[in-house]
Amino acid sequence: METILITGGAGFIGSNLTEYFLEKGYRVRVLDNFATGYISNLLPFFTDYPDTFELQVGDIRDISNCRKAVDGATYVLHQAALGSVPRSIKDPVTTNEVNIDGFLNMLVATRDAQVKRFIYAASSSTYGDSEELPKVEEKIGKPLSPYAVTKYVNELYADVFAKTYGMECIGLRYFNVFGRRQDPHGAYAAVIPLFVKKLMTHETPTINGDGSYSRDFTYIDNVIQINELAMLTENPDAINQVYNTAYGERTTLNRLYEIIRDNLTKFDPEIANIEATHGPNRVGDIPHSLACIDKAKRLLGYDPRYSLQEGLAIACEWYWDNL
Repeated sequence: METILITGGAGFIGSNLTEYFLEKGYRVRVLDNFATGYISNLLPFFTDYPDTFELQVGDIRDISNCRKAVDGATYVLHQAALGSVPRSIKDPVTTNEVNIDGFLNMLVATRDAQVKRFIYAASSSTYGDSEELPKVEEKIGKPLSPYAVTKYVNELYADVFAKTYGMECIGLRYFNVFGRRQDPHGAYAAVIPLFVKKLMTHETPTINGDGSYSRDFTYIDNVIQINELAMLTENPDAINQVYNTAYGERTTLNRLYEIIRDNLTKFDPEIANIEATHGPNRVGDIPHSLACIDKAKRLLGYDPRYSLQEGLAIACEWYWDNL
C-alpha cells in the first residue's frame, strides 16, 4: 500500500485531498500545525479509516517534523502554506517563513527520503502585473504582494531541486479554488464562503471595487483531479512542469454574487432581496485572471468537470447543511 503525505491536510484543499485518497485505498499521512486548518476536518477519518489514516501534528518550519513526515512516503502533496494576499501584506515575515523556509525544508526532506514525486500548491498570484489574458504558464509578470513572491520562489526552488538533485516536482498554480470545507470565518476568508456566510445570516456583503474584477473560479473536485493526474502521470514530458489549475472561464465579482444569491434563495427566499455594497479595491489584487489550461490538458490529460455554476450549486448546498 502506497503512502501519500499531505502537508496542510487539515485545511480546505488538503482535507479534501485526504478524503479522496483514503477512499481510493491509499495510506494517507497528514502533517499540520493547525495554524489555519481544523481538526474537525479530519475527525471522521480516524473512525472511517483507522488503519490507513495518520495525523502528525507539526510545523514545516521545523525540518525534523518534515523528515519524520516523509519517512516511508511514496508521494508528497504539499499544500501547507499561509495563504491570503492581505495577510502577507500585514505580516510578510511569517508568510516568508512558512511559504519559503517551510517549502525548502520539505524539498530537502523529500529529497533525502527519496520520495518518488513532490507535487506542490503553486499560485496564480505568480502572474503578478502581467495583463495578458488568458494566463499562459511561460509568461508571468512581477509579483504584486509578499505572498506572490513566496509562491514564485517555490517554483524556482522546485526547478532547481529537479535539475540539481534529479527530483520529480510538479507545481499546480491554483486559481481561486472553492468548495466544501472552505472556511467562511476569520479575517482572511475567501470571497465565496464570505458571501455565503453573509447572505445566510441576512447581512450585507461587500464587493471589493465596482465588481468588474474577474477571476477564474475553480471547484475543489477539479483540483483533486489534477493532483491525482500529477501524482500518477507516467508521461516524462509532464514531470518538472508547472500547470494552471483552473476551469478556463472568468466571472466578474458582480456576477459571482448574483449566482451565489440565486443558489441560496432556493433555501431562503428572503435572500433574494439582499443587495451587496461596494468598497475599495484590495491592495495587491490584479484586475482580471483567466487561465489557459491547454498545457495541463495536453501533458496530464486534465479535463475539469465542474464549471463555476455547477460547483457553486454543490457548494451552496453544502454550506447550507453545514454552517
